[in-house]
Amino acid sequence: MASGDSDIPEKLDNLNIENNGSIGNASQNGDENVSAAEFSMMRKALRSKLIHTTNQVDVFQKDPNNPLYSAKSFEALNIPEELLRGIYDMGFSKPSRIQETALPLLLDSHRTNLIAQSQSGTGKTAAFILASLFRVNIEQQEPQVIILSPTYELALQTGEVAKQMAKYKPEITIRYVIRGETLPRNTKVTEHILIGTPGKMIDWALKYNFFNIKKISVFVLDEADVMIDTQGLRAQSIRLKQYLPKTCQMMLFSATYTDEIMDFARQIIPDPVVILKLRIEEQSLDNINQYYIVVRNEQEKYEALTNIFGTVAIGQAFIFCETKISASNLVQQLRKDGHSVGLISGDLTVEQRNEALRRFRDGLERVIVATNVMARGIDVEQVTIVINYDLPTNPETRNIDFETYLHRIGRTGRFGKEGLAINFVDGDRTMRMIQQLEEHFKKPIKKLDATDVDEIEKIGNDISKTTFSNI
Repeated sequence: MASGDSDIPEKLDNLNIENNGSIGNASQNGDENVSAAEFSMMRKALRSKLIHTTNQVDVFQKDPNNPLYSAKSFEALNIPEELLRGIYDMGFSKPSRIQETALPLLLDSHRTNLIAQSQSGTGKTAAFILASLFRVNIEQQEPQVIILSPTYELALQTGEVAKQMAKYKPEITIRYVIRGETLPRNTKVTEHILIGTPGKMIDWALKYNFFNIKKISVFVLDEADVMIDTQGLRAQSIRLKQYLPKTCQMMLFSATYTDEIMDFARQIIPDPVVILKLRIEEQSLDNINQYYIVVRNEQEKYEALTNIFGTVAIGQAFIFCETKISASNLVQQLRKDGHSVGLISGDLTVEQRNEALRRFRDGLERVIVATNVMARGIDVEQVTIVINYDLPTNPETRNIDFETYLHRIGRTGRFGKEGLAINFVDGDRTMRMIQQLEEHFKKPIKKLDATDVDEIEKIGNDISKTTFSNI
């Protein structure tokens, strides 16, 4: 759901709302060891608002003759006024790209089954929460919706979204089915929506019979890519699905769209009516200016980096290193020289990584030094510069890794803004990599003299002008 639009107060007034408050897979190259669940938590920690993605959505239908329409406003969906109030009260104004396609399908009377690719920040959680709330029959005091998350923490986050959206419809009740939640034997759960993890949900439904799984009318499996990466969750999810009634509406969401994930998705939803897939090719390099700087040794490389810091008006920047050791050493040197920088690598706990991301998001630190754990799925609107201190390589072949390069420099130039990518070249081998990148992406990578202060300053100013003119 798009947030922060100026017409929100007007829409709230029209609905006579008295309290218009607002709420303010990583690549595993090298020696990274961050789990998919931890990476998802990092993405969510960084999200303070919705991504305004320009990616188109490809729609694959079981019946190609079935007409589709997109909803450009929430009013067009004919949802209850109480839910509309909750949406606007959360600071949202219009459907995101994935929502404008998915919501008309999910809210349709024919109960469409859906498989969708959608990352954190694109509004997918709000989409399936809205669809779930919409389906609840408040006259029936029993569970009607199951929402599965791969971890305790992710389930809590999903629950918070549900509670916020349902604040003007308190008759809809929600219960967590997660570790620490215990009930006496023979208890019958009466809450409408159950949000939890697969193992706990199986216990409540099949072992203790706390609710009748045959009465479930909506089943949501979120973060499918995390589910298949976490031992046991895949089998548990499939087992739970087997007990659902055939009339149950099913939705599955995943940030990525690999063959393995699609195989899992088909086991959950064997006959999906619609598959939504973001066009990843929409992420191009057209608005990213790419340069390389030749250095002879590590000292020259470090001096070139600090020269860029001292010359370019950096909004916020990512610096990518190939290993955790090199990233840690660089951060120590930069801090020693008085630079305020954060560090993200697989060595840190998920709490430490989230704290570094929050400081970066809030502008307390303008620079993050990172390994490939940050290369995918992390979008920050203020990032203007990405520096490849070490070019990304395949850990087995040591050849240039084109995909990781694309994801790395794709952290800048987001949302239609200009971006700047600078690569360090320290020998014939890395120079060949630059040439291979040019040939592969068919985009020029221009040479930049690290000692040419005027040229570096000009490039930085040009990027800043185009970036801030688009804000």
